[in-house]
Amino acid sequence: MGLCQSLGFCLRRSRSFDIPIASSPDSSPAPSQQHPKTPSSSHLGTILHKPYVDVTTFYDLHKELGRGQFGITYLCTEKATGRKYACKSISTGKLTTEKDREDVRREVSILQHLTGQPNIVEFKGAYEDTQNVHVVMELCSGGELFDRIIAKGSYSERQAASIFRQIVNVVHACHFMGVMHRDLKPENFLLVSKDENSPIKATDFGLSVFIEEGRTYRDLVGSAYYVAPEVLNRRYGKEIDVWSAGVILYILLSGVPPFYGETEKEIFKAVLEGNLDLKSQPWPSISEGAKDLLRKMLARDPKKRITSAEALDHPWLKAGGDASDKPIDSAVLSRLKQFRVMNKLKKLALKVIAESLSSEEEIKGLKQMFKNIDTDGSGTITLDELRDGLARLGSKLTEPEIKQLMEAADVDNSGTIDYIEFITATMHRHRLEREENIVQAFKFFDKDNSGFITRDELRQAMMQYGMGDEATIDEVIEDVDTDKDGRINYEEFVAMMKRGTQDGDANWKRQMNN
Repeated sequence: MGLCQSLGFCLRRSRSFDIPIASSPDSSPAPSQQHPKTPSSSHLGTILHKPYVDVTTFYDLHKELGRGQFGITYLCTEKATGRKYACKSISTGKLTTEKDREDVRREVSILQHLTGQPNIVEFKGAYEDTQNVHVVMELCSGGELFDRIIAKGSYSERQAASIFRQIVNVVHACHFMGVMHRDLKPENFLLVSKDENSPIKATDFGLSVFIEEGRTYRDLVGSAYYVAPEVLNRRYGKEIDVWSAGVILYILLSGVPPFYGETEKEIFKAVLEGNLDLKSQPWPSISEGAKDLLRKMLARDPKKRITSAEALDHPWLKAGGDASDKPIDSAVLSRLKQFRVMNKLKKLALKVIAESLSSEEEIKGLKQMFKNIDTDGSGTITLDELRDGLARLGSKLTEPEIKQLMEAADVDNSGTIDYIEFITATMHRHRLEREENIVQAFKFFDKDNSGFITRDELRQAMMQYGMGDEATIDEVIEDVDTDKDGRINYEEFVAMMKRGTQDGDANWKRQMNN
């Protein structure tokens, strides 16, 4: 694969997303061993600026719920009441810059600010010791949003409206409380319990910010399928949350995202072009009310986009409103299942790759490369600088290929590549397209080195991280196993890894910023 072909983009991803590593959760040290008694309360923590507290004084920490590059999430029990919570422990040693520390402080502040709002995870408390910041919050054990829908086997527009009303409630609560979420997607909504009528809760606010009146936001944030066009153009406000919610509704009703591509570049191109298909199947059978709401939520001009409050008052979305009880076409559920399954397998493979990468060392090299190409020190790379820099590196790319490369990396179409665009584009290539990383991920699944991932091996890996039941495993095999021999070979695995995904491929904020 050529340089131009392999180059992709990655938007920033929340640090709070747990990335399990390739070792059994049962093999980790007991929580009590990881959280030693802390010094005198006269010592203040560097993150929360509060006296050190030993979290195990108040909570018993149990099994891991997830393990990431920056910390571990535990199931925990409050000693005083016996109630179960989730405790996310973030390693302070890995928060190497003031911006990193401020990101954690902001996430804690936003969780505390929003707690008590319907459909938003309850914040219990935040504690800091000499090694970690511990964020204790409501335990949501009912699984992901799409998992529940698929498990039911069928649903109607009215049921979709009931689910979606809770999602829009989150947007409305955030905006009313002065918060922009910036990363709305199905994975960030969990069910509180396994009860059939369990409420949905938004759980990840790692990219959220307090809204500053009059400010135009320019950070590239979010996840590829759900990102609003104005984010890609680097000028946006809170309206981006309504767009992202609209994308979720489109998927709920059709089983596929409205703006699709096999790569992030193709997804972004589709988002920027904005050709909204509401005519092909299954849209003829979807009510006009649902399509009207979608058009208003996915309006390209944010000034013309419906607000969250207006959406909640839309006739199709209101409780007891116009949404039909007629079952949605079973083909939609099938597509939704395939969409979810592919994301699960690729997501797990990316986690395996992420754990093994020495991001700090790689980024140091990329920073230096940017400086070397940016010869005038302007902070941006022009076409001439890119051409000269590649020549100094011994590149044999032709002029059309260099222009293609420039176009691919220049997300905001400014005619230059800034530092963030350069790092995101090159990080994607370095992290995901390198052969040794894909080989390593394949070997993680192929435990017996047979050259195939068997059903049992896939079951072992996915069950280890709580990423699927037997039905999910069957679906993964069915979709990835193109030669239908009941196994996944390396070529099939590579093909799966090259497809566009719900998470925008290498959408990891922290690695990009280190």
